Amino acid sequence: MAIKMKNISILGSTGSIGTQTLDIVKQFPDEFKVVGLTTNKNIDLLRQQINEFKPAAVAVMDKTKANELMNFTSTQVYSGIQGLNKIAALNEADTVVNSLVGSVGIEPTYNAARNKKNIALANKETLVAAGSAIINEIKKNDVKLMPIDSEHSAIFQCLNGENINDVNKITLTCSGGPFRNHSREQFEDVTASDALKHPTWNMGAKITIDSATLMNKGFEVLETHWLYGIDYKKIKIVIHPQSVIHSLVEFNDRSVIAQLGLPNMRIPIQYALTYPGRFTNMQASLDLAKIKTLDFKDPDFDMFPCLNYAYEAGIKGGTLPAVMNAANEAAVHAFLDNKIRFLDIPRLIRKMMDEHNIIKNPGLNDILSIDKNIKEKTKNIIEEEITIIK
Repeated sequence: MAIKMKNISILGSTGSIGTQTLDIVKQFPDEFKVVGLTTNKNIDLLRQQINEFKPAAVAVMDKTKANELMNFTSTQVYSGIQGLNKIAALNEADTVVNSLVGSVGIEPTYNAARNKKNIALANKETLVAAGSAIINEIKKNDVKLMPIDSEHSAIFQCLNGENINDVNKITLTCSGGPFRNHSREQFEDVTASDALKHPTWNMGAKITIDSATLMNKGFEVLETHWLYGIDYKKIKIVIHPQSVIHSLVEFNDRSVIAQLGLPNMRIPIQYALTYPGRFTNMQASLDLAKIKTLDFKDPDFDMFPCLNYAYEAGIKGGTLPAVMNAANEAAVHAFLDNKIRFLDIPRLIRKMMDEHNIIKNPGLNDILSIDKNIKEKTKNIIEEEITIIK
């Protein structure tokens, strides 16, 4: 099925999802044109991408690196969060791929929707922290939101042509991460190096740690609620180590539709880019006979408390999901910097959630302000604890 050429901006073009998106663009040069790119600070790779794809403009979050890049290219270079917003709203773009990591992805998504851009979303924090504000803007401007996540791409496909009111249950599958068989005692000695060894997926550092704590799956629960307007009571999680079944939808008649495929992010990325069409994908085909075994079990909510926190934040709503997300982001970065232990991540999240007075029906500015304040507060607590230990 042919599609009209799409002009795309990629937020986070030097990361894992961004580089894979550009690989897909190269396969279909008559279908996609790159008009905008952004990076945090990897200007060496961004320069290569500029030379190859010749975008109209780029942005670099790090302002010093942005100034450095200006010496090497005639392409328009923007910087900081204002730069990300510029690329998200480029006149030349009709579709924005958001593969940013962290809450920095919230504001550009909002601006993309406000400027009537269709959005292919890989940034989890956008809907986790600001779901209501983002979905309202998307509906108001009548733009499409295509999920890139493998689980949400699966649900998106399973629901194609179906009535959401006929859904009895949505089940998100979860690999279980590297510690699915750990005891509580083993968690005491987990290092960042251990947590970065995901058994199934090859992802960036932050999302890999989120997968180790299962916060990543908790985030997906909130995303499911906002993407499909479904009650939290109907959203379930099952551990599936092989990551072949990406999610399942059960309908009221007890029919279950699942989407299967090898664990390869290029498949959901390509589907989001080509939707509503399907293009030939040169990735390996699924051969169930070679897989042989598909295992399933319930998650352990006591061992992985971040799952409970996510459900709680989603159900209570308001600004609590933004608090949970901000505390998690600050704690994960501290863990990667070897400032805290693995079990300190859920402890700090719980502390920030308990101390917060929820604001109901927050606007975008409320969410961004709370995000900044909670990150600073969490970082200060970590530094104070380090000082006491010393």
